[in-house]
Amino acid sequence: MLISKIKVRQSLSLKVLLTNLAFAIFIAIFIGILIHDRVSSTVINEKISISKIETANALNLAQGHFNIARFQDDKGLRKVVQDFITSSREDGSLSGRETVILSINKNAKDQNIYQTVPTLLVLDSIPEKFRDQIRKSDQILDKRVTIRYSDGGEFPGFLIGGKLSIPRSGDYEIYYLFKLNSQYKSIADITWVLLVTGILLIILIGFSTQFVIRQVVSPVKEAALVAEKFTHGDLSSRMTVASDDELASLGNSFNEMAVSIQQQIYRLENLSTLQQRFVSDVSHELRTPLTTLRMAADVIYQAKDGFDSSIARSSELLVNQIDRFELLLSDLLEVSRFDADAAALGITTFDFVNLVQKCVDYLHPSKSSLVEISAPTHSIEIEADPRRVERIMRNLITNAIDHGENKKIEIKIAESENEVAVSVRDFGLGFNQADAAKLFERFWRADPSRARTSGGTGLGLSIALEDTKLHQGQLLAWGNPNQGAHFVLTLPKHYGTAAYSFPIKLEPDITY
Repeated sequence: MLISKIKVRQSLSLKVLLTNLAFAIFIAIFIGILIHDRVSSTVINEKISISKIETANALNLAQGHFNIARFQDDKGLRKVVQDFITSSREDGSLSGRETVILSINKNAKDQNIYQTVPTLLVLDSIPEKFRDQIRKSDQILDKRVTIRYSDGGEFPGFLIGGKLSIPRSGDYEIYYLFKLNSQYKSIADITWVLLVTGILLIILIGFSTQFVIRQVVSPVKEAALVAEKFTHGDLSSRMTVASDDELASLGNSFNEMAVSIQQQIYRLENLSTLQQRFVSDVSHELRTPLTTLRMAADVIYQAKDGFDSSIARSSELLVNQIDRFELLLSDLLEVSRFDADAAALGITTFDFVNLVQKCVDYLHPSKSSLVEISAPTHSIEIEADPRRVERIMRNLITNAIDHGENKKIEIKIAESENEVAVSVRDFGLGFNQADAAKLFERFWRADPSRARTSGGTGLGLSIALEDTKLHQGQLLAWGNPNQGAHFVLTLPKHYGTAAYSFPIKLEPDITY
């Protein structure tokens, strides 16, 4: 059932077909019921109306014969009445009609002489209330009833009742009971015709709908297929246009859009290639003059004691800026490797706790005194690239020192069954939570107006995120203005797996 629902949701043609068939079935049933009811009522009511008119004419004619026969003797009168009864029975045997004659004047002489009830007919087929209406009325009345027989047979039908006055005998009730077997058989035949016609009509609507859907949805499917090929890198796919209608206009517009997108992608790819080549070439080309500058700066720096104080200070600044320049070139080369998908991992097994501790130990004593480490007493062995993991930690710790406003920095290490996590918490300037994703963008600063003499190249967090992705880990950031920042690195312990659980939550506790 769930698979069917998914198929319906994913298929526009199937959804339209089922919707159209549902409407067709509803309309066919609604119209079929209306036609069936109208035909049924027309057939039965027409039969009742015709029978009622014929009965009224027959009773009027019989009453006229009885009135004329009053001048004959009893034998002649009885013959006239018997001829009427015999004629009614004979007509009834041909048309399936039953004739019942019952006396009204129960105290009259010879009251039952003309009373007639068919042998097997159950007299209760004529309701007593209807008999009361006949006795009180001079009209010909009708009523739908079920005709029952003593042998257990029951038939749908109707009865028509009236009164006859027989001279020298009194008033009689006369009833004609008509079976509706043939009418109901005709109605059943009409029902089957309506049912078969409705089914054929629904099937025809289904085929016509499918034909229309193919004409309308096929270009949409083709567009989706071309778009999917675009997604997988096949930029040469185009829609086939073979007409001049609205769908052809859609195809032409789609193809023009595809051409524009292809050209734009080629431009961007060429631009990206040029940028990568430029960064790589510039980084390599700057190595040679930078090496010369380094050698000259070292010579000047070693001789600073013999210089004037201002010149000695300039030599120190020169060495520091060359260091930053070398770091920038290294970061640019690393970024170019990431952009070219040329970065590779050197997987080994090492102690993660020891690596974090080593990163803190390498700090200047004035900075390492600000760092507090909370870590398990046992070692945590992981399979990763120690050079890249160490670079991630150095970037996080350096970032915390640069923005921590000389306040303490807390590092916490925790583990789960398959993951290890480390958090770096500072209590400095912090940042808006809306800027958390931008922190890892290249050269981005939350406050561009800040001019720091310390800090890195603006690529550290970006490179840290790329290194984390290579290990299929997670690097997330939390911060609030003037409440500091909290960076959480989560890595899988085993190479080839991903980090699914997080031993350290991102939002720090109040006391943390």
